[in-house]
Amino acid sequence: MFSGYWNSTLIQMLVSIPAVLICLSVHEACHGFMAYALGDPTAKNAGRLTLDPIQHLDIIGTLCLLFFHFGWAKPVPVNTRYFKHPRRDIALVSLAGPVSNFLLALVALFLYYPLRTTSSSIVMAIALMLYMTAVMSIGLGVFNLIPVPPLDGSKILLSFLPRRYEYKFAQYEQYIQFALLVLLFVGVLDTPLHFLTNRVYQGLASIVVAVLG
Repeated sequence: MFSGYWNSTLIQMLVSIPAVLICLSVHEACHGFMAYALGDPTAKNAGRLTLDPIQHLDIIGTLCLLFFHFGWAKPVPVNTRYFKHPRRDIALVSLAGPVSNFLLALVALFLYYPLRTTSSSIVMAIALMLYMTAVMSIGLGVFNLIPVPPLDGSKILLSFLPRRYEYKFAQYEQYIQFALLVLLFVGVLDTPLHFLTNRVYQGLASIVVAVLG
């Protein structure tokens, strides 16, 4: 796909930085926009309805996404008291982040495929950035769908479970979060996450190929 100079680890790292900023910003901004659409102005009042990455970055989560292609951003504040249907609406707000990442990846792939065979260095750099954006965006979406706190998947899951489980999740959230970080850093989650990321990538790529011919 990319060869020689563009396979350099340093070059890929440099190109990954804007990709990471785009993925995280879109993810968190879409959480905020969905909450605002459902009647909660908290994110808007906090200045989080923006694609400015400075407003969304979590240092550890950003580094994880940069090095492992799985990570997270600073959570958008949400006040469920504004929602007419709190359990349903918090699930929709949580789902908005991963869905936005899959849609972003699809757009990036549509832009990437026509450029991937170019011989121009500048265009090749853009193509590599689009490819990394797609891969990282899918990784961010897949990772956040894991149904453990504090990830989006846990909030989606809780909306379908009896309310008594909400207290249990909250009670052990910090321990689960620590365990998740340990599993991520020692590589236990690498195989299943990469498998799911690759499957989603292949599915989105097949859509692009079918449309572009």
